Amino acid sequence: MGADWGPVVVAVVLFILLSPGLLFQLPARTRVMEFGNMNTSGIAILVHAVLYFCILTILVVAIGIHIHVN
Repeated sequence: MGADWGPVVVAVVLFILLSPGLLFQLPARTRVMEFGNMNTSGIAILVHAVLYFCILTILVVAIGIHIHVN
């Protein structure tokens, strides 16, 4: 019986993509959104954590992404 790797893959990809400052930062220091600035703040970390949780919940629980490897 194989393990379900879907939630793990989705969590890792979202963690990388939603790291504040890597691709984008919401809110930024001087604007609402900046792209690739590699800076961060406490409020940006909070916003990205909420986005991460919401998108992860939608993809894993509501849609039910599953990857089974035997």
